[in-house]
Amino acid sequence: MAYPVQRVTLITLGVEDIARARRFYEALGWVPVQAEAAVVFYQMAGLVLGLFGRADLAADQGRPGAELGTGAITLAQNFATEAEVDAAYQAALAAGAQGLKPPEAVFWGGYSGYYADPDGHVWEVAMNPFWPLTADGTLQIPAPG
Repeated sequence: MAYPVQRVTLITLGVEDIARARRFYEALGWVPVQAEAAVVFYQMAGLVLGLFGRADLAADQGRPGAELGTGAITLAQNFATEAEVDAAYQAALAAGAQGLKPPEAVFWGGYSGYYADPDGHVWEVAMNPFWPLTADGTLQIPAPG
């Protein structure tokens, strides 16, 4: 295999309370493919999202006792329509998310909003008219030309 390989296969979020985090994501309709007391995994289009207790994650990283922060990155879900963006944002709020910026038309020609999950992980919900979605929801950025 040639390197570098340009892909992400697993994103793990450090959470304070695994049961609370699992309830939040399941309230969004997400179904875990594997769940244990300390970790939960959700199969997504092209990757897996994991939830792992912050202290356990720090130890797993070889940094026991490290204080892991949140909010320094944004995770995003893209949708085909503005109505789908609005529905996803409202579902997140109903599940316990903190609204950060309600969905609105944005300067680059799309439509987006932001919320934070109960652990402070920031999610963007967006519709980008320039980047279509495949049937399974994979985002496709057209080649320049």
